Amino acid sequence: MIKNIPGFEKISSIFDLFEEIAMLVLTLCIMVVAALGLIHVLYAVFEMLRTATLSPTNPVVLQSLFGLFFTVLIALEFKHSILVSPDTPSHSMVRMRSVLLIGMMATVRKFIVLDLSGLDVMEVLALSAAILALGIVYWLVRGNNKITS
Repeated sequence: MIKNIPGFEKISSIFDLFEEIAMLVLTLCIMVVAALGLIHVLYAVFEMLRTATLSPTNPVVLQSLFGLFFTVLIALEFKHSILVSPDTPSHSMVRMRSVLLIGMMATVRKFIVLDLSGLDVMEVLALSAAILALGIVYWLVRGNNKITS
């Protein structure tokens, strides 16, 4: 019905062009952030190796290092969620799963870099509830897609 409105095709194509340009700009920005994050990770590891402070038994070192890793992984997953083509079948489901995965990775990153000396029980409970809710929704979305495929 909407396609019968005069001028709809032109507005739709203009919006499609805008969407492609926005995705390109966002992709370039995320690539820059991910590249800088990766350079920062490589520099941090190099400095830890150079100064012999890379101790796998030191939880503070591992927390900071894995926090950096997860930051880069989150940026890469975010870029992946933007690059889903609208022509692929069920692209909205793929984007939703990507957003859920990004949320889970960000929550897991927060767990990893959590300062155990200033541990707040309510914060841990809230993070646990968030990761449980995200996991359940991801499972439901993933399960729903398997049934229809």
